[in-house]
Amino acid sequence: MRNRRLVISAAAMVAAGMGLIPGVAQADPAKPDAQGMSKPDLDLGLGKASKSKEHSFTSPADRTVRKALPSAKSGAAAAPQAQAAVAGNPDLAMELNAYGTSAHSVELDTAFISVDATLEVTIDWGDQKKEVVSATVANTDPETMTLTRSHTYAEVGSYTVKVTVKDVANNVTATNEVAHVTPGSDFTPYAPTRLLDTRNGTGAPMGMVQPYSSTRVKVGGNGGIPADVTAVVLNVTVTDTDSDGHIIAFPEGTERPTTSNVNFKARQTVPNLVIVPVGKSGYVELANRSSMPVNLIADVTGYFSHTASSGYTPVAPSRFVDTRDGLGTVKGQLGGRKTFSTQISGLRGVPQGISAVALNVTVTNPKEAGHLSVFPGGAAIPTASNLNFTAGQTIANSVIVPVGTDGKISVFNGAWAGTDVIVDVVGFYSTNSKGAFLPLAPERLLDTRDPVSWDGGQLDARDYVIMPLSYEDPGFSGFVMNATVTNTRGDGFLTVAPDPNSMDDYINKVAYRPTPPNSSNLNWTKGATVPNLVQASTGTTGIINFWNQGWEDTDLIVDVFGYYDTL
Repeated sequence: MRNRRLVISAAAMVAAGMGLIPGVAQADPAKPDAQGMSKPDLDLGLGKASKSKEHSFTSPADRTVRKALPSAKSGAAAAPQAQAAVAGNPDLAMELNAYGTSAHSVELDTAFISVDATLEVTIDWGDQKKEVVSATVANTDPETMTLTRSHTYAEVGSYTVKVTVKDVANNVTATNEVAHVTPGSDFTPYAPTRLLDTRNGTGAPMGMVQPYSSTRVKVGGNGGIPADVTAVVLNVTVTDTDSDGHIIAFPEGTERPTTSNVNFKARQTVPNLVIVPVGKSGYVELANRSSMPVNLIADVTGYFSHTASSGYTPVAPSRFVDTRDGLGTVKGQLGGRKTFSTQISGLRGVPQGISAVALNVTVTNPKEAGHLSVFPGGAAIPTASNLNFTAGQTIANSVIVPVGTDGKISVFNGAWAGTDVIVDVVGFYSTNSKGAFLPLAPERLLDTRDPVSWDGGQLDARDYVIMPLSYEDPGFSGFVMNATVTNTRGDGFLTVAPDPNSMDDYINKVAYRPTPPNSSNLNWTKGATVPNLVQASTGTTGIINFWNQGWEDTDLIVDVFGYYDTL
């Protein structure tokens, strides 16, 4: 089993290979300041799925079925001889314990109850793959009493592992089996649909969500969404706000985390994409952490389950549409109540046949307030929205949207006047992609406001923070995080991208200053607090950079919610 630890301590970085370091934008970018988080050894449970109740499965020894091996002789005369031979190992049995160790992998511990013997063990993994091994049981050596084997499945899902033990010397065989579910979940796109609107009673009683209280969103079993979903993709919008605050999305029936998903100022309408586990009853809870009532809207665009579907492949952020210069569509603002379509599949490293695409969509220079809806090419304009904006505002939001059969997506401007639209692709979902989602208990990785855990102060203008999350484990392909900027001193934007330098380059002080891509993850104006979901690729080095692309310092907050695993 792989041991995964996420450590956000500069001191532990050298030993454990992970940490956070402020980049250096000035004289010597090859020598980053090794000050960092003083909070040591923050274990987020990466690779600990095998020890969780949800991903541990047992079949006790008393379920073992014993049989005599076929005798070399036939007829009634052979029966007494066979029965006598069985008595040579009368208690032969085994307990099976299956543990999920990664998205697609299982560890099987077979604990034998047997006399001293050499056993032939056949493991049928339940995916048409079998393994035959020899095990010698010596009761004077406890280590011989358990056989541990591992297996990786091509697809996530539910499997039954059958173990057959043959004791030839004692003429007996025994069989036991255990059903288990892989920890990883695949993505299934869902036509953008409104599940909750407290303004009109959609999905919940009509009425604002009161201060420091919650409302629920029915996900599992709602419409065409199956009851056994593990997580859901929701675009959550807060509106009619009269005070500053934030919204927290979390599975119903669990403790409310201290992280945030949507941050807002008074009189703002703010959307943000969330990927959140679904509670056992099928609900997601949305908590209003402000001193005044708010209205909440939630639109679904897909869900995760243990049924094989689409995996995720992150890509380095790439610009596909910019109406300001005619990239991906005609040059000029998208007119009021107008739609454009743009090709996604087959361009800039995105293959044909994908089921959905992960985007960062930005509105800039809007002439009046409105919203954008992003939907599959060829489909009808949905009532769901992805981005809300005011006149003159530049704002971004993450979007996960199904791709039409023609490989296109469409963007509708719900305002009555024009706006510029920018679309950056950060990843895609397809049946050929291996990245399966595993949620984490939400955890705060970075808060530059907190001098106890971070002594670097605000993130400097044109500077970056490196976040080495997985460079020792090639299975990680990306992380689901929420980035928030606050106490902004001027206008700017944040870019999140993989770092081409290795951790050894930084440790040995030979790293070079990377060039951030021509893309953005969130945009802000002076004094604003702006959140956005980030699906960040770990690239080839396992390091993710957070760039302040503004000309003034800002505070940065990063929360982690899950990761994609290819193994």
